[in-house]
Parts: sequence; C-alpha cells; structure tokens
Amino acid sequence: MIPLWMFPMGIATGNTYLLKPSERTPGASMLLASLAQEAGLPAGVLNVIHGGHSAVNFLCDAPEVKAISFVGGNKAGLHIHSRGSANGKRVQSNMGAKNHATILSDADKETTLNQLTAAGFGAAGQRCMALSVALFVGDSAKWIPELKARAQGLRVGAGSDPKADLGPLISAESKQRVLDLIASAEKEGARIELDGRGVKVEGFPNGNFVGPTIISGVTPNMTCYKEEIFGPVLLCVEVPTLEAAIEFTNASPYGNGCAIFTSSGAAARKYQYEIDVVRNKEKETSSARLREAAAGAVSCHSNFERMSRGDSAHELTVCSCARVSLCVPVLSVLFLHCRARWA
Repeated sequence: MIPLWMFPMGIATGNTYLLKPSERTPGASMLLASLAQEAGLPAGVLNVIHGGHSAVNFLCDAPEVKAISFVGGNKAGLHIHSRGSANGKRVQSNMGAKNHATILSDADKETTLNQLTAAGFGAAGQRCMALSVALFVGDSAKWIPELKARAQGLRVGAGSDPKADLGPLISAESKQRVLDLIASAEKEGARIELDGRGVKVEGFPNGNFVGPTIISGVTPNMTCYKEEIFGPVLLCVEVPTLEAAIEFTNASPYGNGCAIFTSSGAAARKYQYEIDVVRNKEKETSSARLREAAAGAVSCHSNFERMSRGDSAHELTVCSCARVSLCVPVLSVLFLHCRARWA
C-alpha cells in the first residue's frame, strides 16, 4: 500500500527511486518492482534494496540520495531523520500511531460494533489505520459487553487459513511486546475484559498468536496508552461528553486517524472541525484534513509531516509525497528518492 502512494508520484515528477522494504517481509515490494518492469518502466528507475541497519545507514549516507521518506516505528524514524538530515537530505519521517474512535449512543449500534470489531482486530492490529482506542460517550459504554461477544467470535489462525479472521503477529519479539503491554495494563489498574494472551492454534504450537484483547478503564498515564501496541488490542475509555472525547483525542501525542460514530450531523460536524489528529510537538506538520463519511462514521486523517518548506509542486519534484495521509503500516518501509538521470 505505502509504496504505491510513493514511487508512482516520485517517478512521474522526474526521480529515480530506491525502495527498501522491511527485511522481514520483502515479498510485496519485489512483486511491485516486477510488475513495474513488466509494464515497461526503464531499467534503473525503480530499484529495490534489501537489508537491515547497515542498508539503512548506507542509504542515509549516500550522496546520490537527495531525499528520504520513511513510514514506521518511532525508534527507526528518529534515527533515519537524524542521520539523513545530518547528511543534508530532505527527510520525511512518519512515526507512531494511536487511532481513536468516539462512539455516541445515538449511533447505529450494529453497524458501530461491527466496524469497531473489524478496525480493532483485523490483520491482528498490524496496520496503519487499526483502531487503538475507543472512546465511549455516556450510555454507549453499555455496548462494551456486546463488543466483547463479537470479538470472542473471531477465529485466530494461520495466514493461509481462509477461515481465519486474524493471523499471527509478525515475529516472536512483536508478540512478546504486545503481551508485555497487556500485562502492564493489568498491573496499572486497567480491566482485561477479553484476554487473548493464551490463544492456541492447532498445528502451530510455537506460533506468534495473540487473540483479540479488550482492555477497559484505561487512562492516559498508563503504559498501554502511551505506547503504540500494534497488535489486536483495543483500549476502551469512558467519557461523559463529546467535548471530553475531543479533548482526550487532541491531547494524544500521536497522530494518524480518528473517527466518530453518530447519527447526528451536528455532532459529526463539531467533531470534524474541532478534532486535531496532527499532534507532533517537535516538528512542523501539514494541518490539512481529509474528510470522508462512510458507514455512519466521519474520519479524519493527518497528513505527512513536511520536513521542508516551499510549494507542493517543488516538494513533489524532490520528495515524491508531500500531501498523502500519514500511515504506519505492517511493513516498516524506507523510501529513498534520487534525482533522475534518465530522459
């Protein structure tokens, strides 16, 4: 998904392209490069480089690379931003996400619960727009038991199982991190409404599986809220009013996306204009919002951080993506752009 937001525009605006996928999951990038080659893209225009830290450092240091765009975790993003900037490159570093949804009691309950279940646990929570926090306003908190029942009905299985609703986490390290964050929530006073830590999948005794997990009574000072989980864990918070939900969401240090579930046009408009998902206290960011309405929800997505100044056409000439919704995917991918040397 992310490469397709990036390299077509980068190439169309006169750049050659270096794509470095996660060393854990390089397959999709290789398929995309193969399709581009098959479509007639000249040799050397789109390139794929593999590797870990040494490959990243090499590309951050290479003088031929003029700009870098990264989407992924905070630790890697900070390193890439620091090292690339130190070498005089333009750097967009898009890191971390904590997507919030606000649920009002006037929303269609069935639609809302189905959407929350899919958004919170689909792809085992390992996608950029996975729902991390559900803010239940007033009486809508009474829906949490029904949300739990839906989540309990999801089937955990291997990625090759067509009947599976969610598969494994990407690595043993990711599984352990998710388990540790669930444990920290319990230790810090939250309630584990649904515990997916002991899930077993037949035929895969050592699989990296975590089942759907719902945690209620979460507060902003808890570790599970302060850190990105990136697993099938939904944090539930009860707030008294829509205003409180907006304030709670805006106070989050993370950006990315948010949504409201309501049948009230007035509430949706208030949310749309008062919510701020562009929350980065250290860097200048684009503040434009992409608004969309679907399935009874209004969604707002933050734009990419702009690490350089100037008009958008100039930015597209050097860094192919200046105005695309911020997303943190399953695959942490590093995109590097070089000035074109082809006619």
